[in-house]
Amino acid sequence: MSAPSRRFEGQVVVVTGGAAGIGRAIAERFAFEGAYVLVADLNAGGAREVAEKIRAEGNSAASIGCDVGVAEQVDAMITFAEINLGPVDVLVNNAGDVTIQKHFLTTDEGWWDHMLTTNLKSHFLCSRRVAPSMAKRGAGSIINMSSGGATRAHRGMVAYDASKGGIEAFTRSLALELAPYGVRVNALVPGLIATNPSHLEPAARARRDATVPLGRGGSPEDLAGPALFLASADAAYVTGACLVVDGGVLVQQRSPQVDTLTPAEFPGVDEI
Repeated sequence: MSAPSRRFEGQVVVVTGGAAGIGRAIAERFAFEGAYVLVADLNAGGAREVAEKIRAEGNSAASIGCDVGVAEQVDAMITFAEINLGPVDVLVNNAGDVTIQKHFLTTDEGWWDHMLTTNLKSHFLCSRRVAPSMAKRGAGSIINMSSGGATRAHRGMVAYDASKGGIEAFTRSLALELAPYGVRVNALVPGLIATNPSHLEPAARARRDATVPLGRGGSPEDLAGPALFLASADAAYVTGACLVVDGGVLVQQRSPQVDTLTPAEFPGVDEI
């Protein structure tokens, strides 16, 4: 990581789902760039560990346990941030659940409600809580977390894909409604990100990552830079956008394994 520019000095950033994976990488990067970061997560202990690490590195962070699908807990989270850090300048709606895979014929209402509450309602609750203050101040950035599942389909993930499609629609609509108040709303669209390397055997990961045109699977840190861009002055004229960060996965019609011209058949650099 290069030397920090401290471009978020004094700004207050709330990152939900910040105890691990993409959320942790984003929280750490904002803190590295000078922000006061509130690391929020259902896993309060994990959030506390991330905040302690940030402070040990000389940066500013606090933590709180929060179920972002419960309005009262969301209100308490943002109130905590406002009292202890200051008005929220950036909200990163990262918390979500991608772990429950079920074929549609084996599902039930509880599964559907859980996924839609955790992944979509949470974005509404958190955004609703910070938006009035941002609007009154005439500035603010809300960053939502989508997925390739918003525009493509995963097997065994009907509710997940529905929630992510909802997030992109929510992002566009909220951007339109908050634009006159100087508040920008955008979304990140991660690709094949190894948030927990132990979830896949090395051979399985290699097969999965072989579908990525850039030749590697992603890491949580690959999302941190794009998140900071969307929150920065460099993106002052960007709102309602869904920024894809997937190494080129979504632009391809077919995966390399079944394409008519595979990467193995591409010319070598000495042949160009």
